[in-house]
Amino acid sequence: MHRLRLGFHFGLAILVFSLLKVSAQNFSEVQPSPAQLAWQDLEFGVIIHFGPNTFLDREWGDGTARPEVFAPTAFDPEQWMRAIKAAGAKYVVFVAKHHDGFCLWPTRQTDYSVRNSPWEGGQGDVVGRVSEAAHKFGLKFGIYLSPWDRHEPKYQDSSAYDNYYIAQLQELTSRYGDLVEFWLDGAGSEGHVYNFSRMVENLHINQPNTLVFADAALFDFGDIRWVGNEEGTIPYENWNVLDRHGYLRWRPVEADTPLHKGHWFWHAHDQSALRSVDELTAIYHQTVGRGGQLMLGLAPDTRGVLPEEDVKRLKDFGVALARRENLIVKEHVRNPVTEAALDGDPDTFWSAPPGSHHALLEVDFRKPETFDHSLVMEWLNLGQHIEHYRVEAWDGQKWTTLADGQAIGHKRIDSFPAVTSSRLRLDILDSTGEARIREFQVFRLASAGQLRRY
Repeated sequence: MHRLRLGFHFGLAILVFSLLKVSAQNFSEVQPSPAQLAWQDLEFGVIIHFGPNTFLDREWGDGTARPEVFAPTAFDPEQWMRAIKAAGAKYVVFVAKHHDGFCLWPTRQTDYSVRNSPWEGGQGDVVGRVSEAAHKFGLKFGIYLSPWDRHEPKYQDSSAYDNYYIAQLQELTSRYGDLVEFWLDGAGSEGHVYNFSRMVENLHINQPNTLVFADAALFDFGDIRWVGNEEGTIPYENWNVLDRHGYLRWRPVEADTPLHKGHWFWHAHDQSALRSVDELTAIYHQTVGRGGQLMLGLAPDTRGVLPEEDVKRLKDFGVALARRENLIVKEHVRNPVTEAALDGDPDTFWSAPPGSHHALLEVDFRKPETFDHSLVMEWLNLGQHIEHYRVEAWDGQKWTTLADGQAIGHKRIDSFPAVTSSRLRLDILDSTGEARIREFQVFRLASAGQLRRY
Protein backbone atom coordinates (compact mmCIF):
# COMPACT_ATOMS: atom_id res chain seq x y z
CA MET A 1 0.00 0.00 0.00
CA HIS A 2 1.46 3.37 1.01
CA ARG A 3 1.26 5.38 -2.16
CA LEU A 4 3.69 8.09 -3.21
CA ARG A 5 1.42 9.06 -6.04
CA LEU A 6 3.51 11.99 -7.17
CA GLY A 7 6.46 9.65 -7.45
CA PHE A 8 4.67 7.53 -10.00
CA HIS A 9 5.96 8.23 -13.48
CA PHE A 10 3.17 8.51 -15.97
CA GLY A 11 5.46 9.61 -18.77
CA LEU A 12 4.58 6.62 -20.87
CA ALA A 13 3.10 6.57 -24.30
CA ILE A 14 -0.68 7.04 -24.17
CA LEU A 15 -2.52 4.15 -25.77
CA VAL A 16 -4.40 4.78 -28.96
CA PHE A 17 -8.01 4.87 -27.82
CA SER A 18 -9.51 3.29 -30.91
CA LEU A 19 -11.27 0.68 -28.80
CA LEU A 20 -12.29 3.18 -26.17
CA LYS A 21 -13.67 5.77 -28.56
CA VAL A 22 -17.15 4.43 -28.14
CA SER A 23 -20.14 6.37 -29.32
CA ALA A 24 -21.09 7.35 -25.77
CA GLN A 25 -19.70 10.81 -25.15
CA ASN A 26 -22.21 11.79 -22.49
CA PHE A 27 -21.77 10.63 -18.93
CA SER A 28 -25.26 9.15 -18.80
CA GLU A 29 -24.58 6.99 -21.88
CA VAL A 30 -21.54 5.19 -20.46
CA GLN A 31 -22.40 1.75 -19.10
CA PRO A 32 -20.53 -0.69 -16.85
CA SER A 33 -19.35 -4.11 -17.95
CA PRO A 34 -21.01 -7.18 -16.42
CA ALA A 35 -17.81 -7.79 -14.42
CA GLN A 36 -17.91 -4.26 -13.01
CA LEU A 37 -21.57 -4.64 -12.02
CA ALA A 38 -20.83 -7.92 -10.24
CA TRP A 39 -17.83 -6.37 -8.49
CA GLN A 40 -19.83 -3.37 -7.28
CA ASP A 41 -22.38 -5.73 -5.74
CA LEU A 42 -19.60 -7.21 -3.58
CA GLU A 43 -19.38 -3.82 -1.79
CA PHE A 44 -16.93 -4.80 0.98
CA GLY A 45 -13.53 -6.46 0.67
CA VAL A 46 -10.28 -6.76 2.58
CA ILE A 47 -6.63 -6.42 1.60
CA ILE A 48 -4.11 -8.48 3.58
CA HIS A 49 -0.49 -7.44 4.25
CA PHE A 50 1.85 -10.17 5.52
CA GLY A 51 5.57 -10.66 4.96
CA PRO A 52 9.05 -9.79 6.30
CA ASN A 53 7.75 -6.41 7.51
CA THR A 54 5.49 -8.33 9.91
CA PHE A 55 8.55 -9.76 11.67
CA LEU A 56 10.64 -6.56 11.61
CA ASP A 57 8.10 -4.03 12.95
CA ARG A 58 8.11 -2.12 9.65
CA GLU A 59 5.67 -0.58 7.25
CA TRP A 60 8.24 -0.05 4.48
CA GLY A 61 10.71 -2.80 3.66
CA ASP A 62 13.89 -1.88 1.80
CA GLY A 63 14.55 -5.28 0.27
CA THR A 64 17.49 -6.14 2.52
CA ALA A 65 15.67 -8.38 5.00
CA ARG A 66 16.88 -11.97 4.85
CA PRO A 67 14.31 -14.60 3.79
CA GLU A 68 14.97 -16.36 7.11
CA VAL A 69 13.02 -13.68 8.99
CA PHE A 70 9.77 -14.93 7.47
CA ALA A 71 8.91 -17.68 9.94
CA PRO A 72 5.25 -17.80 11.06
CA THR A 73 4.70 -20.36 13.80
CA ALA A 74 0.96 -21.05 13.45
CA PHE A 75 0.01 -19.99 9.92
CA ASP A 76 -3.75 -20.39 9.52
CA PRO A 77 -5.42 -18.51 6.64
CA GLU A 78 -8.72 -20.25 7.39
CA GLN A 79 -8.77 -18.34 10.68
CA TRP A 80 -8.44 -15.15 8.64
CA MET A 81 -11.34 -16.12 6.40
CA ARG A 82 -13.65 -16.95 9.29
CA ALA A 83 -13.06 -13.48 10.70
CA ILE A 84 -13.49 -11.87 7.28
CA LYS A 85 -16.79 -13.67 6.71
CA ALA A 86 -17.99 -12.65 10.16
CA ALA A 87 -17.36 -9.00 9.25
CA GLY A 88 -19.53 -9.32 6.15
CA ALA A 89 -16.78 -8.89 3.54
CA LYS A 90 -17.18 -10.63 0.20
CA TYR A 91 -13.69 -10.65 -1.33
CA VAL A 92 -10.00 -10.78 -0.43
CA VAL A 93 -7.01 -9.17 -2.13
CA PHE A 94 -3.72 -10.65 -0.94
CA VAL A 95 -0.37 -8.86 -1.18
CA ALA A 96 1.71 -11.49 -2.96
CA LYS A 97 4.72 -9.16 -3.19
CA HIS A 98 5.10 -5.82 -1.43
CA HIS A 99 7.65 -3.14 -2.27
CA ASP A 100 10.46 -5.05 -0.53
CA GLY A 101 10.34 -7.61 -3.36
CA PHE A 102 9.86 -10.67 -1.13
CA CYS A 103 7.60 -13.17 -2.88
CA LEU A 104 5.06 -15.14 -0.88
CA TRP A 105 4.77 -17.90 -3.45
CA PRO A 106 7.53 -20.23 -4.74
CA THR A 107 8.38 -18.13 -7.77
CA ARG A 108 11.07 -19.37 -10.16
CA GLN A 109 12.13 -15.82 -11.02
CA THR A 110 14.10 -15.06 -7.84
CA ASP A 111 15.52 -16.71 -4.73
CA TYR A 112 13.99 -13.92 -2.64
CA SER A 113 10.88 -15.85 -1.70
CA VAL A 114 9.32 -18.35 0.67
CA ARG A 115 11.44 -21.06 -1.00
CA ASN A 116 14.37 -19.78 1.06
CA SER A 117 12.50 -19.20 4.32
CA PRO A 118 12.34 -21.72 7.17
CA TRP A 119 8.54 -21.81 6.96
CA GLU A 120 7.46 -25.32 5.92
CA GLY A 121 11.05 -26.11 5.07
CA GLY A 122 10.97 -23.86 2.04
CA GLN A 123 8.19 -25.96 0.48
CA GLY A 124 5.28 -23.66 1.36
CA ASP A 125 3.11 -21.40 -0.78
CA VAL A 126 1.42 -18.61 1.15
CA VAL A 127 -0.51 -17.31 -1.86
CA GLY A 128 -1.78 -20.80 -2.63
CA ARG A 129 -2.93 -21.42 0.94
CA VAL A 130 -4.68 -18.06 1.15
CA SER A 131 -6.39 -18.62 -2.19
CA GLU A 132 -7.61 -22.06 -1.12
CA ALA A 133 -8.93 -20.70 2.17
CA ALA A 134 -10.74 -17.82 0.48
CA HIS A 135 -12.45 -20.10 -2.00
CA LYS A 136 -13.34 -22.59 0.73
CA PHE A 137 -15.23 -19.86 2.58
CA GLY A 138 -16.98 -18.54 -0.53
CA LEU A 139 -14.89 -15.37 -0.86
CA LYS A 140 -13.65 -13.97 -4.13
CA PHE A 141 -9.86 -13.77 -4.41
CA GLY A 142 -7.54 -11.19 -5.89
CA ILE A 143 -3.83 -10.34 -5.91
CA TYR A 144 -1.59 -7.32 -5.32
CA LEU A 145 1.79 -7.54 -7.08
CA SER A 146 3.82 -4.41 -6.40
CA PRO A 147 5.44 -2.91 -9.51
CA TRP A 148 8.03 -1.27 -7.26
CA ASP A 149 10.70 -3.76 -6.16
CA ARG A 150 13.43 -2.61 -3.78
CA HIS A 151 15.31 -5.92 -3.87
CA GLU A 152 15.48 -7.11 -7.47
CA PRO A 153 18.68 -5.90 -9.28
CA LYS A 154 16.86 -5.96 -12.64
CA TYR A 155 14.76 -3.04 -11.41
CA GLN A 156 17.46 -0.66 -12.62
CA ASP A 157 16.83 -1.81 -16.20
CA SER A 158 13.23 -1.06 -17.23
CA SER A 159 13.10 -3.62 -20.02
CA ALA A 160 14.71 -6.42 -17.99
CA TYR A 161 12.52 -5.74 -14.99
CA ASP A 162 9.36 -5.65 -17.08
CA ASN A 163 10.23 -9.14 -18.33
CA TYR A 164 10.79 -10.22 -14.73
CA TYR A 165 7.50 -8.74 -13.58
CA ILE A 166 5.56 -10.29 -16.46
CA ALA A 167 7.02 -13.72 -15.67
CA GLN A 168 5.86 -13.39 -12.06
CA LEU A 169 2.48 -12.16 -13.22
CA GLN A 170 2.10 -15.22 -15.43
CA GLU A 171 2.82 -17.47 -12.47
CA LEU A 172 0.22 -15.77 -10.30
CA THR A 173 -2.48 -15.63 -12.96
CA SER A 174 -2.16 -19.30 -13.92
CA ARG A 175 -2.00 -21.03 -10.52
CA TYR A 176 -4.68 -19.70 -8.21
CA GLY A 177 -8.01 -19.79 -9.99
CA ASP A 178 -10.15 -16.85 -11.06
CA LEU A 179 -8.96 -13.47 -9.79
CA VAL A 180 -11.67 -10.91 -9.06
CA GLU A 181 -9.27 -7.95 -8.78
CA PHE A 182 -5.65 -7.10 -9.56
CA TRP A 183 -3.97 -4.19 -7.80
CA LEU A 184 -1.59 -1.81 -9.57
CA ASP A 185 -0.30 0.32 -6.73
CA GLY A 186 1.53 3.56 -7.40
CA ALA A 187 4.04 3.74 -4.58
CA GLY A 188 7.68 4.48 -5.32
CA SER A 189 9.14 3.94 -8.82
CA GLU A 190 12.52 5.66 -8.31
CA GLY A 191 12.83 6.72 -11.93
CA HIS A 192 11.52 3.46 -13.38
CA VAL A 193 9.07 3.70 -16.28
CA TYR A 194 6.61 0.81 -16.30
CA ASN A 195 5.09 -0.78 -19.38
CA PHE A 196 1.55 -0.83 -18.00
CA SER A 197 -0.10 -1.77 -21.27
CA ARG A 198 2.01 -4.91 -21.43
CA MET A 199 1.27 -5.75 -17.81
CA VAL A 200 -2.48 -5.53 -18.27
CA GLU A 201 -2.43 -7.35 -21.60
CA ASN A 202 -0.54 -10.24 -19.99
CA LEU A 203 -2.83 -10.23 -16.97
CA HIS A 204 -5.80 -10.74 -19.26
CA ILE A 205 -4.24 -13.65 -21.13
CA ASN A 206 -5.04 -15.94 -18.21
CA GLN A 207 -7.55 -13.72 -16.41
CA PRO A 208 -9.77 -12.00 -19.00
CA ASN A 209 -12.43 -11.04 -16.45
CA THR A 210 -10.15 -9.66 -13.73
CA LEU A 211 -10.74 -5.99 -12.90
CA VAL A 212 -7.67 -3.78 -12.57
CA PHE A 213 -7.43 -1.36 -9.66
CA ALA A 214 -5.28 1.67 -10.48
CA ASP A 215 -4.95 5.35 -9.76
CA ALA A 216 -7.24 7.55 -11.84
CA ALA A 217 -4.21 8.80 -13.80
CA LEU A 218 -3.77 5.30 -15.22
CA PHE A 219 -6.95 5.88 -17.14
CA ASP A 220 -6.13 3.53 -20.00
CA PHE A 221 -5.56 0.48 -17.85
CA GLY A 222 -7.82 0.56 -14.83
CA ASP A 223 -11.35 -0.73 -14.34
CA ILE A 224 -11.52 0.53 -10.73
CA ARG A 225 -10.14 3.81 -9.40
CA TRP A 226 -8.53 4.80 -6.12
CA VAL A 227 -10.59 7.14 -3.93
CA GLY A 228 -7.69 9.57 -3.39
CA ASN A 229 -6.98 8.93 0.30
CA GLU A 230 -6.27 6.08 2.71
CA GLU A 231 -8.92 7.10 5.25
CA GLY A 232 -11.71 4.98 3.80
CA THR A 233 -13.88 7.95 2.89
CA ILE A 234 -15.42 9.28 -0.31
CA PRO A 235 -15.49 13.03 0.39
CA TYR A 236 -17.38 14.00 -2.75
CA GLU A 237 -20.49 13.27 -4.81
CA ASN A 238 -19.50 9.97 -6.37
CA TRP A 239 -20.07 9.53 -10.11
CA ASN A 240 -18.98 6.25 -11.68
CA VAL A 241 -17.92 7.78 -14.98
CA LEU A 242 -14.47 9.34 -15.21
CA ASP A 243 -13.45 11.89 -17.83
CA ARG A 244 -9.80 11.79 -18.83
CA HIS A 245 -8.55 13.91 -21.73
CA GLY A 246 -12.03 14.00 -23.21
CA TYR A 247 -12.66 10.25 -23.04
CA LEU A 248 -15.21 8.70 -20.73
CA ARG A 249 -14.94 5.40 -18.89
CA TRP A 250 -16.88 3.62 -16.18
CA ARG A 251 -14.42 3.62 -13.25
CA PRO A 252 -16.14 2.84 -9.91
CA VAL A 253 -14.25 3.87 -6.80
CA GLU A 254 -12.61 1.73 -4.12
CA ALA A 255 -11.76 3.32 -0.76
CA ASP A 256 -9.05 1.64 1.27
CA THR A 257 -8.12 2.02 4.92
CA PRO A 258 -6.45 -0.26 7.52
CA LEU A 259 -8.22 -1.76 10.51
CA HIS A 260 -5.41 -0.29 12.64
CA LYS A 261 -5.14 3.43 11.92
CA GLY A 262 -2.03 4.19 9.88
CA HIS A 263 -0.75 0.59 9.92
CA TRP A 264 -1.09 -1.87 7.05
CA PHE A 265 1.30 -4.43 8.59
CA TRP A 266 1.09 -5.93 12.08
CA HIS A 267 2.91 -4.23 14.93
CA ALA A 268 3.24 -5.34 18.54
CA HIS A 269 1.37 -3.40 21.24
CA ASP A 270 -0.80 -1.71 18.61
CA GLN A 271 -4.19 -2.08 20.28
CA SER A 272 -4.66 1.68 20.61
CA ALA A 273 -4.69 1.99 16.81
CA LEU A 274 -7.54 -0.52 16.41
CA ARG A 275 -10.62 1.21 15.04
CA SER A 276 -13.81 1.03 17.08
CA VAL A 277 -17.06 -0.42 15.76
CA ASP A 278 -18.47 3.11 15.60
CA GLU A 279 -15.49 4.24 13.51
CA LEU A 280 -15.85 1.26 11.19
CA THR A 281 -19.57 1.89 10.78
CA ALA A 282 -18.91 5.55 9.94
CA ILE A 283 -16.31 4.46 7.37
CA TYR A 284 -18.81 2.00 5.87
CA HIS A 285 -21.35 4.80 5.47
CA GLN A 286 -18.75 7.01 3.80
CA THR A 287 -17.68 4.32 1.32
CA VAL A 288 -20.41 1.78 0.56
CA GLY A 289 -22.95 4.40 1.61
CA ARG A 290 -21.55 6.78 -1.01
CA GLY A 291 -21.70 4.37 -3.90
CA GLY A 292 -18.18 3.00 -3.56
CA GLN A 293 -16.36 -0.05 -2.32
CA LEU A 294 -14.83 -0.47 1.13
CA MET A 295 -11.40 -2.13 1.17
CA LEU A 296 -10.36 -2.77 4.79
CA GLY A 297 -6.71 -3.59 5.50
CA LEU A 298 -5.98 -6.61 7.72
CA ALA A 299 -2.62 -7.78 9.06
CA PRO A 300 -1.79 -11.25 10.46
CA ASP A 301 0.80 -11.29 13.25
CA THR A 302 4.09 -13.18 13.54
CA ARG A 303 2.20 -16.37 14.33
CA GLY A 304 0.42 -16.14 10.99
CA VAL A 305 -3.03 -15.50 12.45
CA LEU A 306 -5.12 -12.40 12.99
CA PRO A 307 -4.81 -11.08 16.55
CA GLU A 308 -7.68 -12.00 18.84
CA GLU A 309 -8.63 -8.34 19.32
CA ASP A 310 -8.90 -7.89 15.55
CA VAL A 311 -11.05 -11.01 15.19
CA LYS A 312 -13.45 -9.78 17.84
CA ARG A 313 -13.62 -6.32 16.32
CA LEU A 314 -14.41 -7.75 12.89
CA LYS A 315 -17.16 -9.92 14.36
CA ASP A 316 -18.67 -6.99 16.25
CA PHE A 317 -18.55 -4.89 13.07
CA GLY A 318 -20.37 -7.60 11.16
CA VAL A 319 -23.03 -7.79 13.87
CA ALA A 320 -23.49 -4.01 13.69
CA LEU A 321 -23.98 -4.16 9.93
CA ALA A 322 -26.39 -7.07 10.14
CA ARG A 323 -28.64 -5.68 12.85
CA ARG A 324 -30.06 -2.84 10.78
CA GLU A 325 -33.67 -3.70 10.03
CA ASN A 326 -35.41 -2.27 7.01
CA LEU A 327 -38.69 -0.75 8.23
CA ILE A 328 -40.31 -0.80 4.80
CA VAL A 329 -42.13 -4.11 4.41
CA LYS A 330 -44.49 -5.32 1.71
CA GLU A 331 -47.56 -4.27 3.65
CA HIS A 332 -46.36 -0.65 3.53
CA VAL A 333 -46.28 -0.44 -0.26
CA ARG A 334 -48.74 2.23 -1.34
CA ASN A 335 -48.66 1.45 -5.04
CA PRO A 336 -48.07 -2.13 -6.26
CA VAL A 337 -46.28 -0.69 -9.31
CA THR A 338 -43.43 0.45 -7.04
CA GLU A 339 -43.15 -2.83 -5.15
CA ALA A 340 -39.92 -3.88 -6.87
CA ALA A 341 -38.09 -0.94 -5.26
CA LEU A 342 -39.51 -1.71 -1.83
CA ASP A 343 -39.34 -5.50 -1.63
CA GLY A 344 -35.93 -5.86 0.04
CA ASP A 345 -34.60 -7.66 -3.03
CA PRO A 346 -31.81 -5.83 -4.93
CA ASP A 347 -32.22 -8.21 -7.87
CA THR A 348 -35.49 -6.47 -8.75
CA PHE A 349 -35.95 -2.83 -9.68
CA TRP A 350 -38.65 -0.26 -10.34
CA SER A 351 -38.49 1.98 -13.38
CA ALA A 352 -40.05 5.41 -13.76
CA PRO A 353 -42.06 6.07 -16.95
CA PRO A 354 -39.93 6.04 -20.13
CA GLY A 355 -38.37 9.42 -20.89
CA SER A 356 -39.24 10.90 -17.50
CA HIS A 357 -36.82 13.10 -15.56
CA HIS A 358 -38.72 13.23 -12.27
CA ALA A 359 -40.34 10.52 -10.18
CA LEU A 360 -41.78 9.81 -6.73
CA LEU A 361 -41.79 6.69 -4.57
CA GLU A 362 -44.17 6.94 -1.60
CA VAL A 363 -44.60 4.71 1.43
CA ASP A 364 -47.47 4.69 3.93
CA PHE A 365 -46.64 2.92 7.18
CA ARG A 366 -49.35 0.98 9.01
CA LYS A 367 -48.24 2.80 12.14
CA PRO A 368 -45.72 5.59 12.74
CA GLU A 369 -42.14 4.34 12.47
CA THR A 370 -38.94 5.87 13.83
CA PHE A 371 -35.86 5.96 11.59
CA ASP A 372 -32.63 7.90 11.19
CA HIS A 373 -31.08 6.47 8.02
CA SER A 374 -32.22 5.93 4.46
CA LEU A 375 -30.74 3.64 1.80
CA VAL A 376 -31.26 3.96 -1.95
CA MET A 377 -29.80 1.80 -4.73
CA GLU A 378 -29.84 2.79 -8.38
CA TRP A 379 -30.03 0.16 -11.14
CA LEU A 380 -26.84 0.88 -13.09
CA ASN A 381 -26.89 -1.60 -15.97
CA LEU A 382 -27.74 1.18 -18.43
CA GLY A 383 -25.65 3.85 -16.72
CA GLN A 384 -25.91 6.29 -13.82
CA HIS A 385 -28.80 8.69 -14.39
CA ILE A 386 -30.04 10.22 -11.13
CA GLU A 387 -28.55 13.67 -10.53
CA HIS A 388 -30.67 15.08 -7.67
CA TYR A 389 -32.89 13.41 -5.09
CA ARG A 390 -34.50 14.01 -1.71
CA VAL A 391 -35.76 11.75 1.05
CA GLU A 392 -38.79 13.37 2.68
CA ALA A 393 -41.17 12.64 5.58
CA TRP A 394 -44.72 13.93 6.04
CA ASP A 395 -45.10 16.09 9.17
CA GLY A 396 -48.91 16.16 9.07
CA GLN A 397 -49.07 19.28 6.92
CA LYS A 398 -46.19 19.19 4.46
CA TRP A 399 -43.24 17.13 3.21
CA THR A 400 -40.05 17.85 5.16
CA THR A 401 -36.61 17.12 3.72
CA LEU A 402 -34.53 14.56 5.60
CA ALA A 403 -31.74 14.13 3.02
CA ASP A 404 -30.84 16.02 -0.15
CA GLY A 405 -28.13 14.80 -2.51
CA GLN A 406 -26.98 14.42 -6.09
CA ALA A 407 -25.40 11.06 -6.91
CA ILE A 408 -27.00 7.81 -5.80
CA GLY A 409 -25.09 5.29 -7.89
CA HIS A 410 -24.68 1.78 -6.55
CA LYS A 411 -25.85 2.67 -3.04
CA ARG A 412 -26.47 5.85 -1.08
CA ILE A 413 -26.91 5.84 2.70
CA ASP A 414 -27.97 9.11 4.33
CA SER A 415 -28.22 9.83 8.03
CA PHE A 416 -30.40 12.44 9.73
CA PRO A 417 -31.83 13.16 13.18
CA ALA A 418 -34.26 10.44 14.13
CA VAL A 419 -37.80 11.12 12.97
CA THR A 420 -41.11 9.37 13.63
CA SER A 421 -43.57 9.52 10.75
CA SER A 422 -46.27 7.47 9.05
CA ARG A 423 -45.44 8.63 5.51
CA LEU A 424 -42.18 8.70 3.59
CA ARG A 425 -41.11 9.32 0.03
CA LEU A 426 -38.14 9.33 -2.32
CA ASP A 427 -38.36 12.37 -4.57
CA ILE A 428 -36.19 12.07 -7.67
CA LEU A 429 -35.92 15.67 -8.76
CA ASP A 430 -33.68 15.26 -11.78
CA SER A 431 -32.43 12.34 -13.85
CA THR A 432 -31.00 12.21 -17.36
CA GLY A 433 -33.41 9.41 -18.23
CA GLU A 434 -36.03 7.42 -16.40
CA ALA A 435 -34.90 6.60 -12.88
CA ARG A 436 -34.50 2.94 -11.97
CA ILE A 437 -34.43 2.03 -8.28
CA ARG A 438 -33.30 -1.34 -6.94
CA GLU A 439 -33.99 -0.55 -3.29
CA PHE A 440 -35.45 2.16 -1.08
CA GLN A 441 -35.13 1.40 2.64
CA VAL A 442 -35.10 3.18 5.99
CA PHE A 443 -33.75 1.95 9.30
CA ARG A 444 -32.80 3.16 12.75
CA LEU A 445 -29.33 2.95 14.28
CA ALA A 446 -29.54 5.36 17.22
CA SER A 447 -30.74 3.71 20.43
CA ALA A 448 -31.87 6.92 22.08
CA GLY A 449 -32.06 10.63 21.51
CA GLN A 450 -34.39 13.44 20.63
CA LEU A 451 -37.02 12.42 18.10
CA ARG A 452 -39.04 14.51 15.70
CA ARG A 453 -42.57 13.11 15.67
CA TYR A 454 -44.69 13.71 12.60
